[in-house]
Amino acid sequence: MDPQVVLDLYGQGFYLIVVIVAAVMAPSLLVGLLVSIFQAATQINEQPLSFLPRLIVTILVIMQLGPWILTKLMDFTTSLFINIPMIIG
Repeated sequence: MDPQVVLDLYGQGFYLIVVIVAAVMAPSLLVGLLVSIFQAATQINEQPLSFLPRLIVTILVIMQLGPWILTKLMDFTTSLFINIPMIIG
């Protein structure tokens, strides 16, 4: 097996993980920023106020993107299994 093939597979897997995590975390970061601006403007420094909206948005995004995430992971895994003869040589 060629080391370049292994590095290419590693790169594809790492890129897939980065895309999935970014899709889940971007809305949470945006909500966190909005809550922080609200807290700075009103001087309300309650910890649950900064935690709960981000948690709720993250859960909702995972629920909405769940089928897409599963499809991406299944496609990657299927391509790995299909290409096993080519990878082994």
